[in-house]
Amino acid sequence: MTLGIGLMMFPVLMICIFIGIPVAFSLIGVSLFFGLYRFGDLLVHQLVSKVDDVASYYVLSAVPLFIFMGCMMERSGIAEKLFEAIHLFTRKLPGGLAIGTVLLCVIFAAASGVVGAAEAVVGMLVIPVMLRHQYNKELISGTICAGGSLGTIIPPSVVVVIMSPIAGVGVGNLFVGIMLPGLLLAGLYVLYIVIRCVIWPSDAPVLKLDPSEEPSLVDKLRIIGTSMVPLFVLIFSVLGTIMLGWATATEAAAMGAAGTILLTMMYNTFSLAVLKEAFLKTLQITSMILTILLGGMMFAGVFVALGGISSVRNAFVAWELGPWATMAIMMGLTFVAGFVLEFISIMIIILPVAVAILRSMGVDDVWFCIMFLVVIQTSYLTPPMAPAIFFLRGISPPEIRLVDMYKGVVPFIFLHFVCLGLILAFPDIALWLPQVLFDYVPKGTPF
Repeated sequence: MTLGIGLMMFPVLMICIFIGIPVAFSLIGVSLFFGLYRFGDLLVHQLVSKVDDVASYYVLSAVPLFIFMGCMMERSGIAEKLFEAIHLFTRKLPGGLAIGTVLLCVIFAAASGVVGAAEAVVGMLVIPVMLRHQYNKELISGTICAGGSLGTIIPPSVVVVIMSPIAGVGVGNLFVGIMLPGLLLAGLYVLYIVIRCVIWPSDAPVLKLDPSEEPSLVDKLRIIGTSMVPLFVLIFSVLGTIMLGWATATEAAAMGAAGTILLTMMYNTFSLAVLKEAFLKTLQITSMILTILLGGMMFAGVFVALGGISSVRNAFVAWELGPWATMAIMMGLTFVAGFVLEFISIMIIILPVAVAILRSMGVDDVWFCIMFLVVIQTSYLTPPMAPAIFFLRGISPPEIRLVDMYKGVVPFIFLHFVCLGLILAFPDIALWLPQVLFDYVPKGTPF
C-alpha cells in the first residue's frame, strides 16, 4: 500500500506542473498532501528538518554569489573588448566569427557560472556583426544558443552547486570533473563550425581584410592586455583557487563577486544603480532557486519515507536490468523531461532516484552526474521549452525567425550525444582531474 502511494507522487506532480501550478508550489503541495495522508502530524518534523538542511547546507551560499557575478558581468562592458581580442586569432579561420562566439561563451561561462548571462550579452554583441557579414541565420542561432548553454558544464557552474546537495556528491569533485567534458564539448562545437564552413563556404563568407586595417603588434598586445588578462585573473581567482584546493566553492565565489565589481570599476561601468539592479536580480533568482530546491528536498524526503526509492529499485531488479540499461533509461527520461521542464525540476525529480539506484549497482556518482549534466545542457536546446531559444528570441532581430533557431540547434544537440558517448566510453574524461587534484577514488563503473 505504502509503495503504491509513493509511486503515485510523480504522476500527480506532473499533472500539477502541466496545469500551470509553479514548480516549487507543486513540489511542496504534493509533499504535504501525500505526507499528511500517510504520516499525519509527524510530517511536520520531517519537513522542518528539510528546511533546516537547505538553510544550513553551506555550499548553497555560493549560489547568490555566482549569480551576482553573472549579473555584474553583464554590466561590466568586457564582452566587446574580449570579442575584439579573440577575433584577432579567429578572423582568418572558416567561420571565424562563429568560432570567436563559442570561445567568448567559454570564457564568459568560466568567469560567471550562470547560464543565460553569456547568451544575452554575447548574442547582442555578435548577432549584428554576423548578419552584416551575411552568416547563415541557422548557424548564427545554433552557435549562440549552444555557446550560451556552456555555463551548465563549464565550471564554476551554478547548476553544479545546486546539484551537489541533491545528488549527495562533493561540489569540488564535480567542478573539476566537468572541466574536460566542458572543453571537449566546446571543441566539438568549433570542429563542427569549421567543417560546415569548409563544406558550405556561403554559410560564413570569409572576411575581407584590408592590410592597412591590420592592428600592429603593439595594438594587439594592448587589446589582449586590457581585455583578456583581467578576466583570466578573475577566472583564476574563482576556478583556479578551487582546483588548487586554496578555497572552497563559497570562498571562491565571494572572491569572484568582489572581482566583478572591480571589473566594472576598471571599465568605467560601475554605478550605484548598476549595483542595485544586480542585487535585486540576484535576490529574485536566488529566491526562486532555493524555493524550488526546498520543495524538491521535501518531495524527495516524503518519497523516500513512502518507500518510493525501494519500489523503483526493486522494479529494476525484477526486470533484470543491468547498470547500462538503467543508465540509458535515466538518461532517456532526463532528455524527454528537458522538452517540457527546466533544469532544477529535472534534477529534483529524477536525480535522487537515479543516483540511489545506480550507486547500488556500482556506478560512480561523479561520472554519472557529469553525464547527467551533459543531458541537462541538451535540455536548454530542445524545443518547445528550450530556454536558450527563448533567450535568443528576446534579443534577436526580426530577420532571424523562430524556425531558424529550431533548425540551428539540431546539429549541436547531436554533438551533445557525441560528447556523452565519449564520456561513456572513456570515463577518465570525467574522472581523471578529480583523481589527480583531489585524490578521488572512483567507486566503480559498469565495465
